[in-house]
Amino acid sequence: MTDRIISALPHLVENLSPEEHEIWGRIYTISRHEGRLILPEALREEEAKYAPFRSQQITRVTNLHSGESTLFNELRAKRPLEARRDEVPVRELEAGNGCPFCDPLKTTPSDVFGRVEGRFCLTASNLAKYDALHALVIFRQHHPFICEEEKIRDFLDVAQTWFLRAQQYDPRARYPFFMWNCLWRAGASIIHGHAQALLAVEPYQSVEDWLHTCDSYRKRFGSGYGEDLFRLHEALGLGRSYREGGILACLTPVKEKEMMILAPAVENLPPLISRVLSLYHRLGVCSFNLAIFQPPLNVSGPVMARVVDRGDLLSRSSDIGGMELYGGTAVVSSDPFVMMDALAAQNSEG
Repeated sequence: MTDRIISALPHLVENLSPEEHEIWGRIYTISRHEGRLILPEALREEEAKYAPFRSQQITRVTNLHSGESTLFNELRAKRPLEARRDEVPVRELEAGNGCPFCDPLKTTPSDVFGRVEGRFCLTASNLAKYDALHALVIFRQHHPFICEEEKIRDFLDVAQTWFLRAQQYDPRARYPFFMWNCLWRAGASIIHGHAQALLAVEPYQSVEDWLHTCDSYRKRFGSGYGEDLFRLHEALGLGRSYREGGILACLTPVKEKEMMILAPAVENLPPLISRVLSLYHRLGVCSFNLAIFQPPLNVSGPVMARVVDRGDLLSRSSDIGGMELYGGTAVVSSDPFVMMDALAAQNSEG
């Protein structure tokens, strides 16, 4: 039986059914290259430790439609996932004096058209806005790591209501974008749990790319891009159906442990997001980015969410470098097959 690791992907692709192999050719390309080096004398003395680095197999996967491309190093990808939680001072994650989001009605501004309140969250107008219509969805719970389905549903319901109210205020705005940056590694400036909602007159580039890819793929091949993407991942052992959607371990992750969620509509996302964040919790992930890609308001269509680990909270090194910023290709050490095996183990436990 072939090992379930990224370096075995070419063999797995060869064994797809003819129809699935055709879908693979529509969406992806894969290549493998050898990286070689010469060890200095000082390192040769530790032959057992450094010998594997003499010849390294690099696997590159490219999505022909999204333009995403990821490099996997066989040596790095074989490492097991770390299941530990970072030793972050508990006091930083617990409610404390001076937190501007613990009493948001007194300490945060409201939008000119008012606030939206839910059971587990409420909105505030972002003090320093990314765009003209930009709200914070502030969680009533201070601790930022939340994975309960009912709370996530409330966050998304409140955001969707805010989108509609924002459009009433400015009818030109029709492109919604929801994102959740958890803790400082993910770009959050405040520890208290919160997400962000934006409604734009013009779509943001990543959302526009997703909508364009779905539209052009259907016109060219007569089938749904998301449906084919999930079918292919499922055939390779990298996708699992859950409730009314699917969870994928991305073949072209932007960074570590990235998972993709596909669903018919936003209201189908909460149990799927809850499942992924529960997996992250088990794996010791503390900081993550989550974004939802959805059609313009009042337009029906499938949605996608992407969630990515942002690394050790205590690390002084950045997880994003020049290759990601300017090279246009991600360099990733986590293995999507290992992530999917971890999700399968979670499913079997309940």
